Amino acid sequence: TVSQDAAGRWYVSLLVEDPSVQPLPATGTAVGIDVGLDHLLTLSTGEKVSNPRHERRDRARLAKAQRQLARKAKGDGANRAKARRKAAEVYARITDRRRDHLHKLTTRLVRENQTIVIEDLAVRNMVKNGSLARAISDAAWSEFRSMLEYKAQWYGREVIAIDRWFPSSKLCSVCGTLQDKMPLNVRTWTCDCGTTHDRDVNAAKNILAVGLTASVCGAGVRPQRSAPGRQSAMKQKTPRREP
Repeated sequence: TVSQDAAGRWYVSLLVEDPSVQPLPATGTAVGIDVGLDHLLTLSTGEKVSNPRHERRDRARLAKAQRQLARKAKGDGANRAKARRKAAEVYARITDRRRDHLHKLTTRLVRENQTIVIEDLAVRNMVKNGSLARAISDAAWSEFRSMLEYKAQWYGREVIAIDRWFPSSKLCSVCGTLQDKMPLNVRTWTCDCGTTHDRDVNAAKNILAVGLTASVCGAGVRPQRSAPGRQSAMKQKTPRREP
C-alpha cells in the first residue's frame, strides 16, 4: 500500500511474516504501572518515567502555523495548501517523537518483564475534561497500552488490565487500610500503620498485587469494602498471590 500523509510524506506499507519475532525467554519478573501526567509512568519498582510533553514543547510553533493557516482565505488554493502543509508538518513532528518514545519504552518493559499490569482506563471519557484534555491526549495512554499488548503477544508476555475503579491510590500497599479520601494534590501520605507512601509508587504496587491475583483466579478483582472501623479509614486486605 502506497500512501501520503497530510505533511506530504510518502509511505510504502508491506505485510510480511518476520521469522525473527520469537517469544523471549521466560522471566519471573512482573511490574505494575500507574500512568500519570507529571510522570508518564510510575513502576511498582519505584522507578518514575518523566513525561516528555512533546506537544507542549512544540506548542508555540504549532500555534504559529495554525494562525498562518487561519489567515488564508478558503478560495486561496495554493497558499492555503502550503499553510496547511506547514501545520501538518508540525503535527507530524510531535506525533513521530511521541511514537518513538513510546516504542522504546514499551519494548524495554516487554523485554524486562514476564507480566505487566496496567489499569483499564476510559481515556475517551477522561479527555472530556476540558482542563486536562490536551495533556491527556499528549500522554497517549491508549497508544501506550496498544503497543504493550501487541508486543506482549509477539514475545510471549502477558498484559493484565485491572478494573479502573480499583482504589489503587487510596489503599495502603502494606497493611491494606483504605483511606476515605485522596485528593489529587496529595502526593505523599502516611497510613495509620506508620508507612509513608509516595502516591504513585503505592498505586503501582497495588495495581501489581491485584493484577497477579486476577491472573491466578482467571478473572478481574475488585475490593470488597468492609464496614469502617474508624471514621478516617476502612480496613481492606490487599489481594496477594499464593506461593
